[in-house]
Amino acid sequence: MVTRTERGASHRSERRSDRLSGTFAALADPTRRAMLARLAEGEATVSELAAPFAMSPPAITKHLKVLEKAGLIERTRQAQWRPCRLKPEPLREVSEWLEHYRARWEESFSRLDAYLVELQTQREAPEAHGTPETHDMPETRTPGARGDTDDIDG
Repeated sequence: MVTRTERGASHRSERRSDRLSGTFAALADPTRRAMLARLAEGEATVSELAAPFAMSPPAITKHLKVLEKAGLIERTRQAQWRPCRLKPEPLREVSEWLEHYRARWEESFSRLDAYLVELQTQREAPEAHGTPETHDMPETRTPGARGDTDDIDG
């Protein structure tokens, strides 16, 4: 039987997953990532955010709405201005989610590094591992070489 606490934890996990999906969807577009990079420097007006892009005002507004819906930005009103500012919490959630997997990635990379070092060591010093490269090659003889019994004068 699922307890009330487990249901609550599951529901929170689903909400977080939904927020992560919205954050990743918003981050998927390079224009929106550029807007967030600009907002990381400080708040900016819609005109300032739109300046680097050859886009119509409705297209810029659409991008801002996606960022706002994902909780990545907030727009306020100051007289006739509507400055935007970065809201870091969704990015913090992405970072925490990625951190969960970082230890696994690093462990996997460490094992790969150790394996590559082992391969490199075997390649550089084959005699140390009982597989000398010269013994793998068939012996060839050159006519007229020392010990050759087919000598012309012989």
